[in-house]
Amino acid sequence: MQKDILDTSRLPQHIAFIIDGNGRWAKRRGLPRSMGHKSGMIRMKKTVTHAFDLGIHCVSVYCFSTENWNRPKEEVDYLFDLFRQYFEKEFEELFARGVRLQVMGDLSKIPLDVQESLRAAIERTKDNDKYVLNLAINYGGRNEIVRACNMAIDKGNHVDIPAFEKLLYTKDLPPLDLIIRSSGELRLSNFMLWQAAYAEFYFSNIMWPDFDDKQLDKALIDFQHRNRRFGAIKES
Repeated sequence: MQKDILDTSRLPQHIAFIIDGNGRWAKRRGLPRSMGHKSGMIRMKKTVTHAFDLGIHCVSVYCFSTENWNRPKEEVDYLFDLFRQYFEKEFEELFARGVRLQVMGDLSKIPLDVQESLRAAIERTKDNDKYVLNLAINYGGRNEIVRACNMAIDKGNHVDIPAFEKLLYTKDLPPLDLIIRSSGELRLSNFMLWQAAYAEFYFSNIMWPDFDDKQLDKALIDFQHRNRRFGAIKES
């Protein structure tokens, strides 16, 4: 197999995106940060669509972290306006193609109308089983682990690893294979910390609004040449 050819028989089943660099992308072009976020939302739909077209079953996207509340209120408000503008309109096509929506994070803190839109979409797509779009909104990996611990304590149960994983937001999703982060930052930023235990990482210097289909293909080609050992000795 040529190193620069994507082998669709060796694709990951679950990939996750840390969509970073929207603000810097806008700044370099002399635009307000809001235009970077708008371009990032448009790119998210295109990239997710391409992933599903290739045959990847599950895509997780880090949309809004628990730390993002520390940004200026104007920017936070605009981010939720984007959810209002783009989510219902732009993602209907995905849902019609058999995509099930799932959300991980504490929705109780986000605007009520956005909560209602998300819950309505979750209910409407609950029987779709071809693909899964998992959006992380008001999400933090450490919060998720603490939440699961408290759930185990409340139930009075001693848990092993399989039982603990059933308490996570991702309990019904396949194992995470690949995390892709744009913009050149080399960290997880509190994203899917438990799930990342044996995931492969791919860091791109490309700002998220410019992370097009070719960039995703490049990341997937890199992934399919990895020798995944999961802690064991395994010949490549």
